[in-house]
Amino acid sequence: MSDPFYSMPATDTRDALLARIADALDRLAPPAPKVPDFEAADAFVWSAAEKRLQPVPEVSRVGIELLKGVDRVRDQLLDNTLRFARGRPANNALLWGARGMGKSSLVKAAHASVAETATAEGHPRLKLIEIHREDIESMPLLMGLLRGAPYRFLLFCDDLSFDAEDTSYKSLKAVLDGGVEGRPANVLLYATSNRRHLLSRDMIENERSTAINPGEAVEEKVSLSDRFGLWLGFHRCSQDEYLAMVDGYVAHLGLKVEPEQLRREALEWATTRGARSGRVAWQFIQDLAGRVEG
Repeated sequence: MSDPFYSMPATDTRDALLARIADALDRLAPPAPKVPDFEAADAFVWSAAEKRLQPVPEVSRVGIELLKGVDRVRDQLLDNTLRFARGRPANNALLWGARGMGKSSLVKAAHASVAETATAEGHPRLKLIEIHREDIESMPLLMGLLRGAPYRFLLFCDDLSFDAEDTSYKSLKAVLDGGVEGRPANVLLYATSNRRHLLSRDMIENERSTAINPGEAVEEKVSLSDRFGLWLGFHRCSQDEYLAMVDGYVAHLGLKVEPEQLRREALEWATTRGARSGRVAWQFIQDLAGRVEG
């Protein structure tokens, strides 16, 4: 005898209920990453929040011929990048050292130079993808989007460093080591940092002093930089190198200024800022260009 207070829902009611449940689950589930349109640009910025690559129509960079005082590291990075673009073995690179000496400028300039050369030779177009420091943990997702694409990618992380309690370095370590899946053959990582070991000395010493086993406490973090096959050091430039940077910019922009005046003002500018670097030279040129005629 059936219970008058209970009856099985009709088929259409049950189907409607299941449909509502499915819709609710779809809304809760994270959206699938959009398939990138790699033809949209030669450079992109990875947005971890939106899980997509944002095209950059025009990259902010200077020509590689304007980068002075970094001849050795410039040639090394160009050679490494060109080998990668040609499908040959190449190393992930860490560009470390003094501020304002052109680390990020060199990466962007090398990409532009090599992309043109490789394309002219008939190789797949080389793409540049910038990933922000705070999005490092999403690198495995990005790797999945790049794997198998008919292009080669330079993954670029500027000003990379980690705090003592930061664990996101593990995602980077997995990419550098390859993990179970292995780093995609069409992806190479270039990072810049003011720190050779990506951690400040104070943080390293603090880890050693408070750990039960001081050696093991910092080994995992300090060894992260060892996983970059190519280390390129940038050091503070000499006065002659600084003036050569200034001269290069003046010639490039076609500024009309007397040599003695240029030298005097350039040195005074560097003195007031307490440093000589490519960045300081460019800032001086911006001021100069606003005062003189080209």
